[in-house]
Amino acid sequence: MSAQEKHIEEEIQPSEQAKKQDFSADVSRLLEIVAHALYTNHDVFLRELISNSADACDRLRYDAIAKPELTKDNPEFRICAYKDTTNRSLTVVDNGIGMNKEELGENLGTIAKSGTAALMEQMKAANANDDKLNLIGQFGVGFYASYMVAHSIEVVSRKSGSDDIWLWESDGKSGFTIREANEQESARLDGQRGTAITLQIKDEACEFLLDEKIITTIKEYSDHISVPIYLGPPSEVAKDKDASPVNDASALWMKQKSEITTQEYNDFYKHTSGGFDEPVMTSHWKAEGAIEFTSLLYVPMMRPWDLFDPSRKHSVKLYVKRVFITDDIDTLMYPWLRFVQGVIDSEDLPLNISRETLQYNPTIEKIKKAVARKVLGDLDKLSRDDEAGFSAFWGQFGSALKEGLYDAQEHRAALLKVCRFYSTHDNGDKFTSLEEYVERMKDGQDEIYYISGESTQTIKNSPQLEGFKSRGIEVLFFTDTIDDFWLQTVQDYKEKPFKSITKGDIDLDKFEPSSGPKDTSDSDIKPDEQDNEATSKLLTTLQDLLKDDVNNVRKSGRLTDSPVCLVASDEGVDMNMERVLKIHQKYQSDTKPVLEINTNHALIKKMAKSCDNGGDITDAAYLLLDQAKIIQGSPVDDLSAFTRRMSDFMSKAI
Repeated sequence: MSAQEKHIEEEIQPSEQAKKQDFSADVSRLLEIVAHALYTNHDVFLRELISNSADACDRLRYDAIAKPELTKDNPEFRICAYKDTTNRSLTVVDNGIGMNKEELGENLGTIAKSGTAALMEQMKAANANDDKLNLIGQFGVGFYASYMVAHSIEVVSRKSGSDDIWLWESDGKSGFTIREANEQESARLDGQRGTAITLQIKDEACEFLLDEKIITTIKEYSDHISVPIYLGPPSEVAKDKDASPVNDASALWMKQKSEITTQEYNDFYKHTSGGFDEPVMTSHWKAEGAIEFTSLLYVPMMRPWDLFDPSRKHSVKLYVKRVFITDDIDTLMYPWLRFVQGVIDSEDLPLNISRETLQYNPTIEKIKKAVARKVLGDLDKLSRDDEAGFSAFWGQFGSALKEGLYDAQEHRAALLKVCRFYSTHDNGDKFTSLEEYVERMKDGQDEIYYISGESTQTIKNSPQLEGFKSRGIEVLFFTDTIDDFWLQTVQDYKEKPFKSITKGDIDLDKFEPSSGPKDTSDSDIKPDEQDNEATSKLLTTLQDLLKDDVNNVRKSGRLTDSPVCLVASDEGVDMNMERVLKIHQKYQSDTKPVLEINTNHALIKKMAKSCDNGGDITDAAYLLLDQAKIIQGSPVDDLSAFTRRMSDFMSKAI
């Protein structure tokens, strides 16, 4: 290019080719956080850049199956990293799929589906730098981590199969520009294909202008990358026949387990997940027989921010004979295993099949079922070998895993085996399994009792528990919304039906009171011995007064301390299930609850005596009902009337 031509090109760039564009609002705010909050852990930027380069190579390798001409001139994939001390820059180059102008703007000017807003909200709540680092890993900001060490970045890219080469550049503050790359800039690419990212290194990060630091960082974070990573510019690497990659450059999952260290497993997890935590479980195995595939899967320690986002998909990559195919096949993993990270490499799937056709390939369905069985089996083993680790996992992902009880009948038995719940055993402070619950069941107990609610603490204070506690009968706590739904399809465990203690009449008289400490009550006389004329009249009066609000008023075998509680009728919907349906589906119930009264309670006795003597108990009756609703977590229908009645009673008492 002549000097005159170069001058002309430089003249037209600002107006026609390099029009400045602003970052999206989320990106601008995120870049500020990255530059200031994460600086002390800046090594991670190189791992992110190399991971992106490896993905670009994998994607082109797949496209080249159908279009071999895309890689004909440069068939060997590689990544090169090198420094330029004169210009104080660090460059990472790959000969992968590359990006066109539109993709540069979309991928580097916005953060699509990265949850930036949620990231920043959690960043505000985090206090320690380590917490912030964990969040960055979870949200996969990737490329933007480079601004921890660079004051400006240039990205030169050419999409495979295209003739155009584009340059994206930005200081990470004032926006970005995209223009056609000149000859000198285009020379950064490896074989005129792929992407070259050049970072202008900050003074405080000058250690990355040393080969030793680059090599050490690559070995620490990216040794497992299957694409070879070389030190030096692509032109020099191509000339040196003796050049050897810095990394091991082999598919980790294809190695024997005995050849892989824990550190290598953890490094690969961080590569696939983009996280900084350690996996709570690693599952590496090879399936042989009707279908053959190898899987290396991880269960994270930390829950991703979007675990319950309806649009969230699984995070498992599918390979065929070491060729990356896609990470976007919905049918590869069950939705309730969407937290699992890793890779699956099949020997049976055809390489030339389209992603759309692959979605419905019967082999994929077989792999999905086999993987689910293996993961559940390994989780069961983890629960026996590492109780603390399993408890940490269940606290993070148990509610997602239980979704399988609702829609995966073939795995229901294995799922029930690993499910954990809090219960009245150990005062609700420790998880218990259904197997352990059954082993502790009382003689003559034929049902698995449970109570569902919004939180463990709320459930612990439920009056419906009193009679069960006094008799030493264990009750499970169900606090996840999904619990109310899977219970509609899972009727029993080992032929022991599930029974809600807030629904229907439960006969507790067949169980002897516990020999341990008992809940105090106002009388040692059992409720059935209080069935006298005054009590009967009180029940009849309450039923008549509250007929518009309750289905029935009856003596309770559940209560020992509280005067009243509400339960669902036998034919009605469970109390908590009804609350959930009202919130999410605007459900309108046709049935009324049952009001149960504790005939041994002093207040009920006084009301019975007053009623028997012809006294007016109307206000007291409605206060009892409102009290039962408040304890249940239900709204009071008429707050004004409730306030008036409460004030009147307080005035009389004082």
